[in-house]
Amino acid sequence: MSFSGWAELLAGGLITGGIYALVAIGLNLQYGLMRIMNISHGEFLMLGAFLTWWAHTALGVSPLLFMPVAFVLLMALGMAVHWLCFRQVAARAPNVDVFEARSLMVGFGLMFFVQNTALLVWGGDLRGYDYLAEPVQLGEMRFTANKLVLFGVALALSLVLIALLKLTLLGKAVRALMQSPTGAQLVGINTKRLHPLMFGIGLGLSGVAGALLSMTYEISPSMGEPYTVTALIVITLGGFGSIAGSLVGGLLLGVVEALGMHYTSPSLKMLLSYAVFIGVLIWRPNGLFSRR
Repeated sequence: MSFSGWAELLAGGLITGGIYALVAIGLNLQYGLMRIMNISHGEFLMLGAFLTWWAHTALGVSPLLFMPVAFVLLMALGMAVHWLCFRQVAARAPNVDVFEARSLMVGFGLMFFVQNTALLVWGGDLRGYDYLAEPVQLGEMRFTANKLVLFGVALALSLVLIALLKLTLLGKAVRALMQSPTGAQLVGINTKRLHPLMFGIGLGLSGVAGALLSMTYEISPSMGEPYTVTALIVITLGGFGSIAGSLVGGLLLGVVEALGMHYTSPSLKMLLSYAVFIGVLIWRPNGLFSRR
């Protein structure tokens, strides 16, 4: 393969990895802060995709303009879900281990509820639309414009969130809760306000990821579940609770999949991801980028 062929292959992997990272950061934010393993995370990505598709096809709204709306809508929905479901579970759980197990079951229930609601509203057909589908030449590489936008927005949002967690007072409170929930509460951090806010931001990022995917790929009510699985693999790669690790892990997994599918077959994509997942769990259970 020529140099330009290799560069295009690796760039394609990074583009896919950018969306993986955005989805994983939202899920990792929920688990690292609140120990909520929200297995329904991908279904809210699907909602973001369908809302963007509906706004564009029915109302003529540009997906890029609707993206902030998708974030706000999914963030508000996430805060409501936390208040109605996970807050109640946390209040009744005797310890963290029981809460994690119960929240996992709640997540499964939400997954089936949201997916079947989408089937009732939009049906089971594949949906899609053309947006920024013209090719863009970068040197000897060629990509569609929508994929470049997808990568740029996903990477920018990921970096902005990492910067907010590193540089702002809110970010310091979040990192304190991730490191020591009891110690953070002892110094006055209000978890009753912070938990629903960060859970909502996590689902808001998922909604943006869905909006980006709707510009590039066909969407369906069942599209969310594979992204939840991929996000779990990315979090395992980067380390639970590490937002920067999720970004690097997502990009790395995208490149590994691109190279693996080139040398094997596109039908083996998930097999490659699971192989990476199992390998990291065996040899680096704390993540590739953890210090332990």
